[in-house]
Amino acid sequence: MENFAVIDLGSNSCRMTVTQIHDDGGYTVTHRLKEMVRLSENENATELPTLQPAAIERTIAALKSFKTVYDQLPNLTLKALATAATRKATNQKKFLKQVKTELGLDIEVIPGTTEAYYDYLGVVNTLPTTNCVMMDTGGGSCELVLMVNGQAKHLVSLPIGAVSLSEKFQLGGAVPANALFKAMTFVDKLFNSVWWLRNGLNLPLVCLGGSNRTLAKINRRQNNFLDFEDIHGYRLKDTAIYKTFDAVLTQDAEGRAKIPGLAKDRADIIVGGMVPAITLMRYLDSDRMIFSQNGLREGVLFEHLTALAEQNSKVSE
Repeated sequence: MENFAVIDLGSNSCRMTVTQIHDDGGYTVTHRLKEMVRLSENENATELPTLQPAAIERTIAALKSFKTVYDQLPNLTLKALATAATRKATNQKKFLKQVKTELGLDIEVIPGTTEAYYDYLGVVNTLPTTNCVMMDTGGGSCELVLMVNGQAKHLVSLPIGAVSLSEKFQLGGAVPANALFKAMTFVDKLFNSVWWLRNGLNLPLVCLGGSNRTLAKINRRQNNFLDFEDIHGYRLKDTAIYKTFDAVLTQDAEGRAKIPGLAKDRADIIVGGMVPAITLMRYLDSDRMIFSQNGLREGVLFEHLTALAEQNSKVSE
């Protein structure tokens, strides 16, 4: 039996999933931990993107809390990955060295396309979808995958996310119409720069990331689902999506924090977080979203399981 732990250090949150892999190849998820660290907060306040001391302090505190868990696990395999905020930071090396010094933890900074590929693995292994456009909206980046016949045909990572868009266009409080227009125009132009994206016209969107999942959670709370957070495979029509976005837009941050299904710690970044999905839905004239609870961490797990299966197959030959 192996304990396989994956840490995903994003721009907004830091998450860890621990999975017990049994000798027969089966597996059981034993831990799902999350801390909101806002690592990318004020990263672009200076001329060059720089991780700020307060954000680094929050992140290291979160990683230390994870360490108290994984240090107790026998036969541990640990993979720690960092994405957009760390990827673009000018003080990346200094930050990684500090983490190594204080926790003895090596963090791998992965390219955006690798992040998108892991998202694809997490989805294709757990949802019955073969043709779609996948979107993972994080705090500082947005990964897009065109899936054709179950294969990742094209992948890209764009430098937009819930935190970065909210800060760039001042979407944290009450949202003026001109600020929303500028944000959606900016995102629309980015989508226009992705030459293959129009090949996804009319396909469903498979959405990952905390901001996108919030769309599903709000809807499930409104419809009195017993477990409103169980959104994996949940589907919503475009009309329901637009109605939810409209309800979010009518409130300031304080009002949004009271919306059932919307986490209070997302209230100031949720508009910026939803803008990419809403814009893409209109861009592709898609009529539905399918939500995935599985993404990068699950993708890393499936890659590991495949490697183990291949290794066992060679041994048995």
